[in-house]
Amino acid sequence: MSIMELLQQRRAVRNVQPVEVEDEKIHALLAAATLAPNDRLREPWHFYVIRGEAKQRYEAEALQYLEERFPTKPNLVKESLKVLTATPLVIAVTADVIPDDPASSKDNEYAAACAIHSMWLAATEMGLGFVWRTRGIGLVHDDRMHRFIGSPENKKVIGTIFIGYPADTPPATSRTPHSDKTTWL
Repeated sequence: MSIMELLQQRRAVRNVQPVEVEDEKIHALLAAATLAPNDRLREPWHFYVIRGEAKQRYEAEALQYLEERFPTKPNLVKESLKVLTATPLVIAVTADVIPDDPASSKDNEYAAACAIHSMWLAATEMGLGFVWRTRGIGLVHDDRMHRFIGSPENKKVIGTIFIGYPADTPPATSRTPHSDKTTWL
């Protein structure tokens, strides 16, 4: 499959089968991530693989977060948690924060985002469903995630990835043509 075909097929897949992702595929995803571009080859990312008993603890943290955030919306909490409980594999991704160097720290965030995208393309090629969460049950902006993964203070959570085998084929999405979003100078 060409890179253009992979880019065209890449979708956010939230509906997955309750089937474990094989270790060799997890290693392949992580290897793809480390090939991402990064400023000065700092390799500023770290990956926290969450499954099994750790995933059960993560589900409890996410449930508590959702119940606090939406105390009067139990159906929203239930529906939001479904994605997490149905997904067999979760990976949290952090980027290094460089004290007293906000520009390099921002570059590190971009590199970690590129690493996530590299994983997404590899997942698509392997037939895995993938969704990158930056809010809600991803706990990206909540201190609970830092405590949960035991992340040092010099790390910023960039995203939480939910991975599994798709339960169905996600529909194609339409995109605005590049010509509508491009200015030639």
